[in-house]
Amino acid sequence: MRVLPVVPAFEAARSVGDVVSGLKAAWPVDAPIIVVDDGSRDDTSAQAERAGAVVLRHARNLGKGAALLTGFRRALELGVDAVVSVDADGQHPPAEAARLATWDAPREALVLGIRDLAVAGAPKANQTSNAISNFFLSTFARRRLADTQCGLRRYPLPQTLDLDVGGRGYSFEAEALLRAARAGWRIDEVPIRVVYPPEDQRVTHFKAVRDPARIVVRVLATLATTRSRT
Repeated sequence: MRVLPVVPAFEAARSVGDVVSGLKAAWPVDAPIIVVDDGSRDDTSAQAERAGAVVLRHARNLGKGAALLTGFRRALELGVDAVVSVDADGQHPPAEAARLATWDAPREALVLGIRDLAVAGAPKANQTSNAISNFFLSTFARRRLADTQCGLRRYPLPQTLDLDVGGRGYSFEAEALLRAARAGWRIDEVPIRVVYPPEDQRVTHFKAVRDPARIVVRVLATLATTRSRT
């Protein structure tokens, strides 16, 4: 099975180069690292290219989901079976991303990285928003889901594109998970290690109140248009 990493990035010039270099060193086979620069105004693209990534650019900021879809489509053009999504802020250790790439699950499975946010020292707001998202997604998916907001995942191709996910921001990940669960996909949950830098060094575009609310709205819209096969 051929698996490539896809890194959605927005104004991540400080970290994206190290992320790409780490992935190149940790990946089990020689493979291109796809970075999607989602309309950054800083040197994200230049830093990613300098580190050796294949860089795709959006002329303006379209959202994390849109960046993931752009990366997935390019990966499919390259003939891969699955992609591992990796955040550009350095939160996901490259070795953990490589472990998901080689996880012993069928090609068609969705493989989720599962964090222990308390142990990792995540901000309380993140822990709360994740708990809310977990509750709603678990209820509507009719199965317990331990971490519905982690960006480190292995998505099968072309099956993920065929889910026809409508969300283009942070809600993409929740909607894709819900659609996969209701379609009866195999979903593996893999405990992973994450890194949260000190608060004064942390860069995030996720808003702990606004974005979970948008995720819930997107989940409710998805429920209205999908039928469970489980």
